[in-house]
Amino acid sequence: MKIFGFGKENKTAKEELPKGEVTLTNGESYEISAHIDCLGDSCPRPQLMTKKALGLASAMDVVEVAIDNPTSMEAIPPMCPSLNATHLETIKQDSHWNIYVRKN
Repeated sequence: MKIFGFGKENKTAKEELPKGEVTLTNGESYEISAHIDCLGDSCPRPQLMTKKALGLASAMDVVEVAIDNPTSMEAIPPMCPSLNATHLETIKQDSHWNIYVRKN
């Protein structure tokens, strides 16, 4: 088990992973500008990585956060207003959640 992401490869808030597009359940599509991989991470690392990514993002950029920790998944949407961001949606995958946040 990796505590706070120690032991992971060098990860930064703006991951250089393949970016793409997401279509939310309301039919709206967004271009993903950053992907944050927080799989296996526990609190508070996912929140800190999300905060860092939004700090680097431009207005209207959409950040995708992959989380498998239920506590972190529940903590990110309420913190969005204080980060000048909007929680667009949380989508459950087979083994994790993808949280989509747009910087205002």
